[in-house]
Amino acid sequence: MAFTTHPGGPIGKAATRLGPRAGMLSVAAFAFWAASLLVPQDHARWLLWLIAATIGSVAVLVMAIGRRVARQTSDFEAEAAHLLEADPVPTLVTGIDGQLVYRNIAATRDLGADRETTLAGALRQVLANPGAVLYRMETRALAKGSAVEDLLTRAGALRLSVHRCGDKWLLWRIEKASDQLPRDTESHPLPMLTVGRNDAVLFMNPAARDLVGERVRSLDKLCQEMPLRSGEVNAITTADGPLSCLVAERECMAGRREIYLLPGVVGLGCQPDGWAFFDDLPVPLLKLARDGMIELSNRPARDLLGIETRAGLGLSDALEGLGRSIADWIDDAAAARGTVHSEFLRVKREDREVFVQVTLNRAVDQGEVVLIAVLNDATKLKSLEAQFVQSQKMQAIGQLAGGVAHDFNNLLTAISGHCDLLLLRHDQGDDDFGDLMQINQNTNRAAALVSQLLAYSRKQTLRPQVIDLRDTLSDLTHLLNRLVGEKVSLSLRQDPTLAPIRADKRQLEQVLMNLVVNARDAMPEGGDIRIETQNLILDAPLSRDRALVAAGQYVCVQVCDDGVGIAPDKLQKVFEPFFTTKRTGEGTGLGLSTAYGIVKQTGGFIFADSTLGEGTCFKLLFPAYLGDYVPLDKPPSQATSRAPATGVVLLVEDEAPVRAFASRALQLRGFTVLEADSAEDALDMLTDETLDVDVFVTDVVMPGIDGPGWVQKALEQRPDARVVFMSGYAEETFGPAQSRIPNSVFLAKPFSLNELTEIVQRQIL
Repeated sequence: MAFTTHPGGPIGKAATRLGPRAGMLSVAAFAFWAASLLVPQDHARWLLWLIAATIGSVAVLVMAIGRRVARQTSDFEAEAAHLLEADPVPTLVTGIDGQLVYRNIAATRDLGADRETTLAGALRQVLANPGAVLYRMETRALAKGSAVEDLLTRAGALRLSVHRCGDKWLLWRIEKASDQLPRDTESHPLPMLTVGRNDAVLFMNPAARDLVGERVRSLDKLCQEMPLRSGEVNAITTADGPLSCLVAERECMAGRREIYLLPGVVGLGCQPDGWAFFDDLPVPLLKLARDGMIELSNRPARDLLGIETRAGLGLSDALEGLGRSIADWIDDAAAARGTVHSEFLRVKREDREVFVQVTLNRAVDQGEVVLIAVLNDATKLKSLEAQFVQSQKMQAIGQLAGGVAHDFNNLLTAISGHCDLLLLRHDQGDDDFGDLMQINQNTNRAAALVSQLLAYSRKQTLRPQVIDLRDTLSDLTHLLNRLVGEKVSLSLRQDPTLAPIRADKRQLEQVLMNLVVNARDAMPEGGDIRIETQNLILDAPLSRDRALVAAGQYVCVQVCDDGVGIAPDKLQKVFEPFFTTKRTGEGTGLGLSTAYGIVKQTGGFIFADSTLGEGTCFKLLFPAYLGDYVPLDKPPSQATSRAPATGVVLLVEDEAPVRAFASRALQLRGFTVLEADSAEDALDMLTDETLDVDVFVTDVVMPGIDGPGWVQKALEQRPDARVVFMSGYAEETFGPAQSRIPNSVFLAKPFSLNELTEIVQRQIL
C-alpha cells in the first residue's frame, strides 16, 4: 500500500495534526544528535544518530506539508473571497473541526464573525445552543453532501444551509426567512386563516375569502354545527352552501394558529397537480396507500418522523404503539368502518422520544382509495398524561397503603402487645423467651414494611423541625461507616455555610441510610461513596424528569458511588414500589420508593443520574429554611418509672384483640380501665355524673361516630379530661380535627406496651 503526502492522505492528515509540534521535533532531533557526539561506543552513537535523523526528517516533512496546507488554505480563501465577498447573504467557510476559514462582508456585518474563531461562536448571539444544531447538520452534510434547516431564533426565522466542499471545508449560509410558512400567504393557493385567542379570525387570505364569500370574525361563523376538528373532514359554511374540507392546523407565535382548508378533498386526485398542497402546507401530512405504504410526504412530516425519504417506507416502519396491527387500523379507515380514526402513536426514532396524534381521512385518487394522514406533535400532551398517570398511581397506592395500614396495624398491635404481655412473665433463661423475641422482631419488621408503603404514598406521619444538615450528617456518619463495611470507604464533604432545612430528622436519616446501602450494594468489589452538601440558588425554574423546581434557595445533598450503574431503561423506574435491580431475595424494592415519598412529603425533590459501569449519583433538593434558626436542645432522657400509676382511663376500641391487650397493659401498670367497643357506648357511660375519668384513650376510625367526634361531645361536659388518639392511619388524615381538641396527643399503631402506658401516664401528670 503506497502512502501519499497529499494533505488529504493518511500521512498528510498526521502531519497536519503534528504541525504545531514541528519546533519541538526539531529540538528533539538536535538533542539526540548532540548526545551521539558524547557517547564513546560506536553502536550507541550510531543508534542515537539514527534516531536524530529520523526525528529530523519527520520535522522537515511536517513543516513542508504544513506550508503546503497553508498555501492551499490561502488559495482557497482567495477563491472564496472572489466568489462570495459581495454575496448579501452571510456566508462562512469552516474546516471539518469547526474553525472559521473565511467569512464574507455580510457575515462580519450581521454576525460579528470577525471577532470569532469558530462558527458556533459566531452563531451564539442568535442561537441559544448552536453546537447541537451545527453538529447535526455537519453530520448530514458529510454523509450526503448538504443539509438545510429552518430555525426560529431571537432574531426571527432563519434558514441555515451547509454544503460540503471537498474533503476539508464546509460552506455555510445563513438566510433570513419569514416565521410564517408559506412565505406569501396572500398568494397561497389554499384557503388560510389566522386565528387568535377565543377563536377570533385575525386574517383571511383571498382564497379563503373567495371560498367563504365574506370576511368572518369568528370560527363559529365558519363551522356552525360543531367546532373545527383539526386533522379531520369538517362541514364548512361557504357562499355556495356546506362544503366538506380537510382542516389542517398549526401553532404560530403569540398564541396564534394557522388553519388551512382543503376543499373537496375526495376529488383532489383527479387533477394533475391535485396533491401539490402537500408541499405548500407547513402542517405534517402523509398520503398513504391502502396497504399503509407512504406515497407522499411533506417536509414537516419527514422532520417530525425523523426520516429523509419515503422510499419503500410504510407507516408501521415509522410509528408504533397502537396496540393492534397498524395495517388493520388503516384498512378500517379506508373501508370507512367506524367513525374515529385518530390515534396517539410513538415515533420510531433513536435521537429523542416523540409522540404524534395521527388522524386518517379517506380520499380517492384516480379511482383508488387513499388516506390522508394529518400528524400533530403530541409529545407535550403525552408528557402531561404520564404525569397524570403517575399522580393517579400515587393516589391509588396511597389509598391501598392506607387501608392495608389500618387493618394490618391493628393486627400487629394485637400480636406485638400480647407478645409484650408474655415477655413480662418470661426472662432470658426460659425456653420460650427466644421464640417470643422472634415474634416481636418479625412484628417490627412487618410494621416497617407498612411504614415504607405509607412513606411512598406520602401518608405517613412526619414530625418536621428545623435542623442543620451538617450536624445530622456528622452524627449519622458513624452509623453509616459501620453499614458500608471494610471494602467501601465513605467520604463526607460539607458546605460550611449550609442553610438549615425543615424536615423530619428521623425520616431524613432513613433516606440517607437507604441511599448509602444501595450505593454499597452497587460496589461488591469495594469503592468510594461520596456525600456532598451545598447551597443551591435557582434563578429560574428547573424542569427535569417531569418535575418543575421553582426558583429559590435550596439545600442540595448528593450521594454518589462508583458502582455498576443503572441501565437507562431502568433508571426511570427506580422510584416505583417493588421495583429492584437486585436479585430475588436481596431487596424488597421499597428502599428508593420510601426515600422518594419522604423527600416529596417534605417538600423536596430527588433525582437520579447513572452511567453503566461508572456509577450512580442521587441528588436531593430541600427548600432552605430562611427564618431564624435556633438549635434545639436534646430532650433530657426520662427514666421510665416502674411505680404503680393511678387514674381512671376510658378505653374505646372497636377491635377486640387490641382492646384486650391495651386494657391488660394499663391495668398491669395500675390504672383503672373502663372499656367500650364503640363511641356510642362510651357516651352512654359518661352520662353517669358520678363517674370520674382522667384520660380518654380512643381509636380514631370506628363504625358510627369516630374518635374526634365523640371526644368533642364528651369534652363539653368534662373539659378537664385528657385525650390519647390511636390509629393505624397517618396522623395527617385527621390532623385538623385533633388540633381543635385541647390536651390531646397521638399514638400510632402498632405500639408497644411501654409506649402505651408511658403516654397515658404523661397525660395524667
